[in-house]
Amino acid sequence: MQSNTTRIDPPTTQKPEDEHRIIIRGGKPLYGQVKVGGAKNAVLKMMAAALLSKETTVLRNVPNLTDVHMMAQVLRHLGAKVEVSNGEVSIDASGVNDWEAPYELVSHLRASFVVLGPLLSRFREAKVSLPGGCAIGERKIDLHERGLKILGADVRIDHGYVSASAKQLVGSRVYLDRPSNGATENIMLAAVCAEGTTIIENAAQDPEIVNLAQCVNEMGGNITGAGTYQITIEGVPFDKMHGAVVDTIPDRVEVGTFMLAVMATTGEVIIEGSNAHHLYSVISKMQEMGAEVSMYAPDVIRVKCESNRFKATDITTLPYPGFPTDLQAPFMPVMCTAEGTSIVEETIYENRFMHAAELRRMGADIVIKGNAAVIKGVDHLMGAEVKASDLRAGAALIIAGLGAEGVTEVTGLHHLDRGYDRLEDKLRSLGAEIYRK
Repeated sequence: MQSNTTRIDPPTTQKPEDEHRIIIRGGKPLYGQVKVGGAKNAVLKMMAAALLSKETTVLRNVPNLTDVHMMAQVLRHLGAKVEVSNGEVSIDASGVNDWEAPYELVSHLRASFVVLGPLLSRFREAKVSLPGGCAIGERKIDLHERGLKILGADVRIDHGYVSASAKQLVGSRVYLDRPSNGATENIMLAAVCAEGTTIIENAAQDPEIVNLAQCVNEMGGNITGAGTYQITIEGVPFDKMHGAVVDTIPDRVEVGTFMLAVMATTGEVIIEGSNAHHLYSVISKMQEMGAEVSMYAPDVIRVKCESNRFKATDITTLPYPGFPTDLQAPFMPVMCTAEGTSIVEETIYENRFMHAAELRRMGADIVIKGNAAVIKGVDHLMGAEVKASDLRAGAALIIAGLGAEGVTEVTGLHHLDRGYDRLEDKLRSLGAEIYRK
């Protein structure tokens, strides 16, 4: 391994956003304790759920992310008063008087499409821009449309917008052809104030959807079965809904990112505020490769690795509780230096291998064949200038840089800031030589 005598100094000047970069000198083992934040994919959907009340909903354990601030802008446009500070989001939805979310806001945050359901539930009318393209692949809304129609809504798609209206939403049984997170969330939120009982079959089972259901129930809703393939929503009148204070679950993707960073660098790290039950598919693969992963306490995971050379393995991304697509990219740098050949099959998004080209710049041996990546392990990765194409690709390049020989410079940080709160600061506290400048 190259000498680590060259020192990287912290940044001293501000640069325009498009020039920001993270600089990493790899090869530093990670030791210590780190605390993860709340789950982005839970917070954003619970912020939308706050529209189901005319009172104030407070979400706690909220990470400071650009996506959170963008969702706050969407809600403010609709008439809500939103305050984001000190790990909390306060949403006063009493003044919400608009049911249209325009393209200029939705196009910056695809997750904001989930306001369609609660707006329809509250006003019996909603108009939300189609989110547009996505770097990692198409995200269809066909299941959203069909599910809302089954509840009695007239749904139209024209001029780039989805418009939905209903004199009365009526509970019914909705079967999803695939366990879509977005469709499950939108249909569930639309059904909260519908008349009668709605049952969603083949629903997404992610922990974030469980958190969303808990939020709605704290607000006066009646949802059972979240976390299983069948979710039941008993409709309640809108005027019975109220504000609530809700805790956000830990971000399992951030937990996975730190676990994989230890595998890439060696060391021993205690990850606080985590939930191993949400990550069994990932932990199982890490252990299969040779990492030592254990539950140190109910909400603490311990990862210990004495070497960063592991046995090759194969993964296939699947809906929860299968291997999460959001950790496919961060997992790949570890596979790049494993002994043998690993295969990654991506079944969720068709374009989620764009980070492979950047890893090849660092010396990785990766061949893409359709929806599969064939990875032959090399002795080590080498530092290089690389650019993140999306959020999880950015995390993958950070992990690769931590384990590589020499200096890695990562750009495209606006992607990273959508889903990680002070990632470089937390890594530096564990001993990584990493700075943003």
